[in-house]
Amino acid sequence: MALHHAEPRAPHIASASPRVKAVVFDRYGPADVLRAIDLPMPQAGPGEIRVRVRAAGVRPGDIALRRGPSANDTARSDALTAFPRRLGNEFAGIVDQLGEGVRDFALGDEVMGWAAAMSYAEALTVPVAQVVRKPLTMSWAVAGALPSTGQSAHAALRELRVSAGETVLIHCAASGIGSVAVQLARIWGARVIASAAAADHDYLRSLGAHPVGDGETGIAQARALAPRGADAVFDSCGETSFADWIGLGADAARIGTLCDSERTRRLGLRTLHSQRSRERLAELASLHERHGLLVHVREMFPLTRAAEAHRAVERGPARGKVVLMVYEAMPLPLLRLSA
Repeated sequence: MALHHAEPRAPHIASASPRVKAVVFDRYGPADVLRAIDLPMPQAGPGEIRVRVRAAGVRPGDIALRRGPSANDTARSDALTAFPRRLGNEFAGIVDQLGEGVRDFALGDEVMGWAAAMSYAEALTVPVAQVVRKPLTMSWAVAGALPSTGQSAHAALRELRVSAGETVLIHCAASGIGSVAVQLARIWGARVIASAAAADHDYLRSLGAHPVGDGETGIAQARALAPRGADAVFDSCGETSFADWIGLGADAARIGTLCDSERTRRLGLRTLHSQRSRERLAELASLHERHGLLVHVREMFPLTRAAEAHRAVERGPARGKVVLMVYEAMPLPLLRLSA
């Protein structure tokens, strides 16, 4: 796991109007459009908490939104959103302010959750329905990378009805979503055939999977391991090459991909979408505590080097996740807001 250190920051001087750093972009384009700016400190509203962010996962969806609607079909719905825009969908941090009516959390609680286009920041506010307590045994980096990634994997396998005694093929299995899907399928008692680059095969074996190559050789290897076909097939990266693997699934209704494109629709592939809930995230946290569920973190960057983090993701599918870390979050007073 690579660690990219932050530049030293000047000591924070308290002021009447505290500010926090957040990563924004003013136009669609390459990673260089990302920059860190100072924004007013957010205030927790009723039913919300404010979180001092310690880690935020970097997702392929963040890259698609930054590039703009011409680069990815899923970004089109956001084309009319005004600039500057923010990014980041999953985070972990410390509760430092409670909004009116909040009883489930206490000041100082360590939490993890999701918040659309907000988590690349030193602090954010979020409804309590999108947050759970971080397991004490889970690192900040893992906690920041798991909420959206883990829920995408969990929802996909549930939609494909993966269960004990079945064989599931997971394509791009060493990725963040893929590796969580491998672990979930194994925890639920399924046999996993995992396609990935040869360098990731030992890692996948350590998760209990049967690794195969990610090209034509891998298809032949998978057929040898499952002569009657897999009970379910999951493409965890949304790759166009996934079409070559669909013949390994016995039932078209149980072949799914994260790729929502014209080509996948033309092929009749089932597009899977993340279905997020506090209960789903709580189950993932519990599975970490009971079974050691983790997401591999391959690189960590300071918040202010988000452009480098995006470039690391853009290099292509690789093992695990890239995470932004807030190493020196500014000291924030702990507040309860009540009527």
